[in-house]
Amino acid sequence: MFNSLSDRLNDTFDRLRGKGKLTEADITSAMRDIRMALLEADVNFKVVKEFVAKTKERCMTAEVMESLSPAQNVVKIVLDELTEMLGSTESKLVFSNRIPNVIMLVGLQGSGKTTAAVKLAYLLKKQGRSPLLAACDVYRPAAADQLATLGGEIGVPVFRGDGKDPVEIARGSIREAVDNMRDVVIVDTAGRLQIDEQMMQEAVDIKRAVKPDQVLMVVDAMTGQDIVNVVSTFAERTDFDGVIISKLDGDARGGGALSVRQVTGKPIKFVSMGEKPDSLETFYPDRMAKRILGMGDVVGIIEQAQEMADAKQIENAKRMLRDGFTMDDMLEQMAAVKKMGGMKGILSKLPGGQRALNQMGGNLDEKIFDRNEAIIHSMTKAERLKPSIINGQRRARIARGSGTTPADVNSLMKQWGEMNKMMGKMRSMQQQASGKKGKKGKKMRMPAIPGMGNLGAMGGMPGRGGGADMDMLRQMEQQMRRK
Repeated sequence: MFNSLSDRLNDTFDRLRGKGKLTEADITSAMRDIRMALLEADVNFKVVKEFVAKTKERCMTAEVMESLSPAQNVVKIVLDELTEMLGSTESKLVFSNRIPNVIMLVGLQGSGKTTAAVKLAYLLKKQGRSPLLAACDVYRPAAADQLATLGGEIGVPVFRGDGKDPVEIARGSIREAVDNMRDVVIVDTAGRLQIDEQMMQEAVDIKRAVKPDQVLMVVDAMTGQDIVNVVSTFAERTDFDGVIISKLDGDARGGGALSVRQVTGKPIKFVSMGEKPDSLETFYPDRMAKRILGMGDVVGIIEQAQEMADAKQIENAKRMLRDGFTMDDMLEQMAAVKKMGGMKGILSKLPGGQRALNQMGGNLDEKIFDRNEAIIHSMTKAERLKPSIINGQRRARIARGSGTTPADVNSLMKQWGEMNKMMGKMRSMQQQASGKKGKKGKKMRMPAIPGMGNLGAMGGMPGRGGGADMDMLRQMEQQMRRK
């Protein structure tokens, strides 16, 4: 999502960087390019007009025009205004003292409302709450069955009531939650293919019956400009407290999603970046703005890694530093990368990573993980613990057992060797740091991303020009692909 917009904006910034001191004509031309980029991305034209006007006004000041780095100042202003357009600060769910808290979801059919309800339940369960899902969509065939199946997969019960009256099902879900000590009820209401009076009235009736603590509107990021009309109508009739944007990982232009906050004044609370239950993310306007401008979301990567780290993994990390890197460690770290969205998911959050991926045509082979897993599973326990014992004869046997080639096994062994060498360097650095400060001028390198070879040790973050990004990705692919 936003790949084309990111490329257009960064092309504009690159032209500004090449000019040194900026003139009024340069700023005007840049604003024209930004306006076209936003409109082509399907951002609402009123939002675009206001955004460009405010941005241009700030860029035309003497502070920017006469500075030593005017282009960087322009980028900073665009970032600030884009963040402001998206909401400035995160908007968290607010829970009252009421038991149960009630969260009601509304939206059009096909917006991803049911899956959003399940993802939200999964997120709340991870936070230590006990959610209950209420199946109030009695019109769409097998809607309740779908909710029950998805709820079963994440261990969250679903209340179906009589399966006929949505208002009574909603009321019954509150009683069910009280009886079974459930502290949150998520009401999945029915959607329609288009906005109609019956749909709106039913939503109003359910809201009146259960008095939800929060009403969240689910909108499909791929809807485009029509998002504005949909959210405006819902805001007028049912009112809502915030927005969940679904399918933000899709290929559509997605600019309509950028318009929601500005048009309605309602905050974006969550975005859905995939199909799995754990793909619902808290929306941070500043992080999204940075990703759109190609600055990455390194904080997001760190948070993901920290969230996944448990006591066992921390102990394993200490062991790796002490004793070295095994194939079992590599297996675990590849699984961790998959959970974090795979190579593409991680790289898209690195500064310049998405742009580099676009330049390569998005061509990163995620199947390499499956192949490497098959190779490791074909090793004996002794071979996994001490890969250095794997000779030519053993490599041939492992290749046959995994359905791969000796070259594939050699490639994996090379990756292991590089990771083990890196562990040795980190161990040495740790020992030096225990009583000494690092040498002045010595560049600290970004630690390796688990399971992605030597990506993190390539001299820090990639540059803005594109060349460094491409080099980084090519190096990674050389490590990961078949030699």
